[in-house]
Amino acid sequence: MAEEMIEVVIDSIRVSLMSQQRIVILREMNAERYLPIWIGVYEAEAITIALQEVEVARPLTHDLLKNIFHVFNARIVRVEVAALRDDTFYGNIIAEVNGQTVSIDARPSDALNLAVRAHVPIFVAKSVMDIAGVVPERDLQSEPQESLPATSPQKSKPQEDEFTDERLSVFEDFLEKLDLEGPEEDDEEKDK
Repeated sequence: MAEEMIEVVIDSIRVSLMSQQRIVILREMNAERYLPIWIGVYEAEAITIALQEVEVARPLTHDLLKNIFHVFNARIVRVEVAALRDDTFYGNIIAEVNGQTVSIDARPSDALNLAVRAHVPIFVAKSVMDIAGVVPERDLQSEPQESLPATSPQKSKPQEDEFTDERLSVFEDFLEKLDLEGPEEDDEEKDK
């Protein structure tokens, strides 16, 4: 019996402030449960390029792979994040070739790259989502009761003096110090 699968969409791609690694955030359809998966910088950039429909002069690796599927009359049906073992996610590309369905082992980042290019659905095994999925509301509920406001945050009205310029200046300082171009020195060091 095949495991139950949950359809997800790519919610966002984030950058870890500690390591500059990328995290793709998958969001369960019609729910507020998320699955964060660490991926490489280049894979994250390739997903971003495809999501933003940026034109590239020559096919990137994942474009090439999609083209190979097409040339051999193989149709990508969906991609899956099928397992989580020893803190490593495992993925599959599900395709139809000559009337047969085939499952091709793939890193989730490569499968996601193909999904955004082929415009096919993304699924996560229920067991993976149950183990590694994150529900933001659960984090709030796990805090001690006395630290929670008397009314739910969605229903309470913010007080006028709650968001003063002084309190927001902390965020302005943080934003001014962000390096949005990325660490050029790190790239040079990696090439050594």
